[in-house]
Amino acid sequence: MELTDHVYAFPLTFERGDRETVIYPSGVETEGGLLLLDAGFPGQTDDLADALADHGFSLDDVETLLLTHQDGDHAGGAEDLLSRTDATVVASTGDTPAIEGDEDPIKSRGDRYPPVSVDVQVVDGVTFRTEAGPMRVVETPGHTPGHVSLVLPEADLLIAADATVADEDGLVGPNERFTPELERAIESVGTLADFETSQVLCYHGGFVEDADVEATYRSLTE
Repeated sequence: MELTDHVYAFPLTFERGDRETVIYPSGVETEGGLLLLDAGFPGQTDDLADALADHGFSLDDVETLLLTHQDGDHAGGAEDLLSRTDATVVASTGDTPAIEGDEDPIKSRGDRYPPVSVDVQVVDGVTFRTEAGPMRVVETPGHTPGHVSLVLPEADLLIAADATVADEDGLVGPNERFTPELERAIESVGTLADFETSQVLCYHGGFVEDADVEATYRSLTE
C-alpha cells in the first residue's frame, strides 16, 4: 500500500482468537535505503519480507529500523529482522530500557519478546531526511512511556503508531484497553492535532484519508 510518494504501509495479518487482525508497519524511502517503522510480532519477518516485495523492496533494503514503542506487536520481530539485515535500530529514550531488556515491557505478563540493542536513541523534535521530505519525531506518551509518532509535513502525513487507532468511521483516539496512562495519551492526540495533517496511518486500523485529528481530540476531551 503506497500512502504517498516514497511512503508505504506493509500490512501484516495475524490470528487473534477466532478472527484475523491486521497491523500496519510502514516504511519511508531515504537516500541510503528504507527506513522501516516497526517490525511486527515475533515470527512475522517472512510475512514482512513478502509485504516489502510487493513494493519492490527486500529485507536488504532496510537501512534503519525505528521502533515507535516497546509493545510486542511493534518490537517483537526486531531480533529476527536484525539477524537478516544490517539495520540500525532507533527508539525513544523512554522506551529503550524495555526494548533492550533492562526493564520488563510495561504490559508484560511475565514473558517478553527477545530484546535488541538500540543504536540511536531519539527525543522529540529529531528529524530524519527522507525522500518524502523531513520526518519529525513527536513524543506521544501515554500508550507507553516513550511512545513516538512521526510527522511528514511535506507529505501531509502522520504516522501515528498507537497514539490513535481507526475504525470504519475514521480516527477514534487511543485504545483505552491497552493504554495505561489514558489522560496522557489524550494530551498526546492534542499534540498531534497541532500539526494539522489530513492523512493518518494508524498501526491498528490502517490509513485514514481526510482525517481530522483536531476533531478527534475534541471528542476525547468534551
